[in-house]
Amino acid sequence: MTQHPPSRLSVAPMMDWTDRHCRAFHRGLSSRALLYTEMVTTGAVLHGDRERLLGFDAVEHPVALQLGGSDPADLAAAARIGADLGYDEINLNVGCPSDRVQSGRFGACLMREPELVAECMAAIGAAVAVPATVKCRIGVDDQDAEASLFGLVDLCAQAGVSHFIVHARKAWLKGLSPKENRDIPPLDYELVYRLKRARPDLTIAINGGIADLDAAEAHLGQVDGVMLGRAAYHNPGLLGAVDRRMFGEDREVGAAEAVELYKPYIAARLAEGVHLAAMTRHMLGLFHGMPGARSWRRILTVEGVKAGAGLEVVDAALAAVTGAAALRTQDQRAAGGLEAGEAA
Repeated sequence: MTQHPPSRLSVAPMMDWTDRHCRAFHRGLSSRALLYTEMVTTGAVLHGDRERLLGFDAVEHPVALQLGGSDPADLAAAARIGADLGYDEINLNVGCPSDRVQSGRFGACLMREPELVAECMAAIGAAVAVPATVKCRIGVDDQDAEASLFGLVDLCAQAGVSHFIVHARKAWLKGLSPKENRDIPPLDYELVYRLKRARPDLTIAINGGIADLDAAEAHLGQVDGVMLGRAAYHNPGLLGAVDRRMFGEDREVGAAEAVELYKPYIAARLAEGVHLAAMTRHMLGLFHGMPGARSWRRILTVEGVKAGAGLEVVDAALAAVTGAAALRTQDQRAAGGLEAGEAA
């Protein structure tokens, strides 16, 4: 298998969130961050509607396909399909703790079967020329986290894997819901740092509880890459600074500019019959913490679901938020003038 230069920052795969519309939107904010699909099972890839499940727009590159499964032959076949479609990386999910995943013998429960994971990765690597990577937890349930993580990584490295994304929490497969598994098990960033120090030849990215780019930059002093999850989804505007802060580019993308960059994609999908709300739902947090953010969300939510809703809804929402920002600026200038007059 081949490997590619590690991305210093990537956006995590999230079920029901990081669909093709979300990825196209995020790409307007950052040209360099590596984007991931939602996890797609091998059964869905091999027997489902591939265009619906795997279709993506060229604007999304670089984009990785995340697979769920535990049969080496099926994973190899699914990986080959993904590579043939043009995905830049094939990633195996060894971290999702949902009940459905457990019943299918994939996701986080595979932390208990590191030999099988290594066999799966060897099969994927032999099937494709693009990089094959692993996203895992540090362990599950009562496993010794260090032994679990190091054991999995070492076996996969022997199978040819050199790039790992580690969610720095255990997954509790019994007693916690998938949502609780994202918050309750304690984070152990230091264990992931130790993994990098002990295996300096491997590319190690860290995931879990990383709220902003300041935290991401701090992690980059210890590991090779950072994966943002819910922070990037709920406050996507932070991605606008990624290319400058993480990759040394000389510009940032503002929230209003990101909307304009996304509009041609929206127009193309509307012409294909996609509902506006399917695309704008990913934009609701774009103006998080800014004047007019509530109006932005309200217009997109209320008007965007109506039959025939089009770009005029996006324009109205953008006008509301930019108008609110302009009004605040005027108020601040007026207040500044008053204070200067009082001082005089």
